[in-house]
Amino acid sequence: MIIRVCCTLFFVAFSLNSYSQSFEQEFVSAAIERTTFNVRYDGSYVSIPYPNGDVPANIGVCTDVVIRAYRRIGADLQQLVHEDMADNFSQYPSNRIWGLTSTDRNIDHRRVPNLQAFFTRHGEVLTITDNKNDYQGGDIVTWMLPGNKPHIGIVTDDISNVTGNPLIAHNIGAGPRLDDMLFTFKITGHYKYVPNTHE
Repeated sequence: MIIRVCCTLFFVAFSLNSYSQSFEQEFVSAAIERTTFNVRYDGSYVSIPYPNGDVPANIGVCTDVVIRAYRRIGADLQQLVHEDMADNFSQYPSNRIWGLTSTDRNIDHRRVPNLQAFFTRHGEVLTITDNKNDYQGGDIVTWMLPGNKPHIGIVTDDISNVTGNPLIAHNIGAGPRLDDMLFTFKITGHYKYVPNTHE
């Protein structure tokens, strides 16, 4: 009986770990795949369909790297963020930052502060440190750039040959790319969000 219980617990633990590994591998692969696309940095307001709406494939900003990577693995942040904002608008910074009084399905999910609120509410808030080993593939990191401009990217499992830091999939102006920039700017958030489809 004891052996059966132990084996059962081991199997459950192994299965949960396999699901987690599956998410991390898929999400990192989706993030790295984004860096193969030719995308011009353009944050213009665009009316898009709902759900699964997207701006034209040849344009995008930092949030679009995250949105498109999640969509590649079956999670639509446009719908997820909109539904949560619609029910919990006061928990999001749209009124405080932009003076908005209602949701906007075209842009809400494309704003870093809104994604930070969503990941805080529905994901895991991880510790911000200066230790590269604390940042694992599939983590989401946000920064504050000069001029108080928020930025977001995805930690990958590709490692810099120079610093040993994990490379970040992001778009900081030159299109989606992998860069050794984890500690270049002030980190303002560190998250892990596993969508329900991968739990």
